[in-house]
Amino acid sequence: MKRFVRHIKDLTERKSVCILGFGREGRATYGILTKYCCPDSITIADINSINRDANAIAADTRLVCGEDYQKSLDNFDIVFKSPGIVLEKQPDELRCTVTSETQVFFEVYREQIIGITGTKGKSTVTSLIYHILRESGKECIIAGNIGVPVFNIAENMTDETIVVCELSCHQLEYMTVSPSAAVFLNLYEEHLDHYGTIERYYNAKKNIYLYQDEDDCLLINSDIAPKDDDGLVFSISDRESDSDIYISGGRINLKFSGESYDIPTDKIRLLGIHNHFNIAAAFFMTAPFVSREEFEKALCSFNPLAHRLEYIDTVKGIRWYDDSISTACATAIEAVKSVPEAGTILIGGMDRGIDYSPLAEFLGGSDVNVICMESSGKRVYDMMSKSERVYYVPHLNDAVKLAAEITPPGKSCVLSPASASYGIFKNFEERGDAFKKLVYELTVK
Repeated sequence: MKRFVRHIKDLTERKSVCILGFGREGRATYGILTKYCCPDSITIADINSINRDANAIAADTRLVCGEDYQKSLDNFDIVFKSPGIVLEKQPDELRCTVTSETQVFFEVYREQIIGITGTKGKSTVTSLIYHILRESGKECIIAGNIGVPVFNIAENMTDETIVVCELSCHQLEYMTVSPSAAVFLNLYEEHLDHYGTIERYYNAKKNIYLYQDEDDCLLINSDIAPKDDDGLVFSISDRESDSDIYISGGRINLKFSGESYDIPTDKIRLLGIHNHFNIAAAFFMTAPFVSREEFEKALCSFNPLAHRLEYIDTVKGIRWYDDSISTACATAIEAVKSVPEAGTILIGGMDRGIDYSPLAEFLGGSDVNVICMESSGKRVYDMMSKSERVYYVPHLNDAVKLAAEITPPGKSCVLSPASASYGIFKNFEERGDAFKKLVYELTVK
């Protein structure tokens, strides 16, 4: 803790500081700055109005709220940007120094951090690594995109603490420091409404390893592995020919050591082959800290996160699964492959312009019913409209009613939208909760 306090005090002393965005991270940053630092001034800027009294904001802290909240950034020495804020100007166009609490925390503790990113699976891998370390008696904290803001854990840090940190593309976008241990699971078309191209999206993500040292460790999907990195890079794939770690038939094979590990598929609650990759990532990253016996015991006690191929209940003879986290073609395809006896899939949500042809091709070759909804679902429906198994309804409530009618008893129905929820629901959690509620309502009709 002393190292962190000294670092942030030196960073902000006699500086004019702006906190850009006053969500979870913004509030955490304000708490640290007011408790430990002596800047010349603190300003909070947010597009939304801020209640000074409700947030215990001091009288000498200036508030800048409304549409023009980013217009005066050059009036400050340092700007702490929250990950949800889209900058109107790039950092190199501004005279101020743009940083974030993730950047500052990593500058102090990078050697104690296991960072995890990827389009899909990062929350599961982060939670699984944390669960295995904690159940094995290690001093660890979960933080970042899935846990709590890293400034909220700074006061509990010791030299032995292992931080398991999920990192979103927005947290990584302007980072210039990488964790000493990094996992980059995969890269699919996502957030194109913000980044425009998958290349720009990848450029944000790759900051998880771009600033690593030679002795640092990176576990990365072989499809996106850097070709000219001299550090400790381990590629992971289901193809033995081009990977250091490959997964086959429920077995994790470590080519670099000749070792292997058989996943106890009959004892774990994580469904699907894609979760074998998540387990392999956790196995590799926790190996320096736990025994195989400790790993397997913790793995078997791990409960999957909500809205990730989560079994809800059997209603009207149909098994219902919530995979609301799904916002990509690949995850919807895996959902159909993973749930037992898939009979119906519900897809569609906000249209972000991704290419749905791989999903349409896969579903066209399967025997599942496809219920499409919302704007992106309409695109898939138009691509598959010649099939008798494809339906279109406007919204989720219509989709659940139709699924209850057409899904054969003994089969499964899975919500795996392959689309974002924004504009329809607050987030994927709200969408999943709405789905569960609609399923339970079927029991009283």
